[in-house]
Amino acid sequence: MTIEDDIHRIEAQERRLQFSAFDSAKAWEIALYLRKRGEAASLGIVVDIGLWSLPLVSFALPGATLANYDWVRRKRNVVREFHTSSYLAGRKLARDGKTLKDLGDLPERDYAVHGGGFPITLKATGVVGAVIVSGLPQREDHALVVEALAHTLKIELAEIALD
Repeated sequence: MTIEDDIHRIEAQERRLQFSAFDSAKAWEIALYLRKRGEAASLGIVVDIGLWSLPLVSFALPGATLANYDWVRRKRNVVREFHTSSYLAGRKLARDGKTLKDLGDLPERDYAVHGGGFPITLKATGVVGAVIVSGLPQREDHALVVEALAHTLKIELAEIALD
């Protein structure tokens, strides 16, 4: 798949993976799915789900490190700043031959344009928070979040998966 193919597919994911409503119960549903998947595959990941106004769920599975929490913070900042997934932001920069500095000198210590941060979008409102996974290679972090959201929203993963 080319970068342009990825960009089109991720944009389609963001259009499809939207909620009519989102609350702590929905966050727990996503978190439990990610925990089950992570434990079954022995993934050392950190999961963080929250609204901009309220943290909802955050946990680490065995093998995750403190550094993963910093990656979570940096990916969340990208989703919050650009209202798009952190992977899409990174793929667009790669396509255009640009870096974070080209977007207003955003410091890498606070922003990470790597896969794993995905917007929580309400159909009638817009982006209100993020689901973030850190601990795997960036494409796998992104894919795991997409899988969890597709499962929760009852969307066939094959319709929207990157690969």
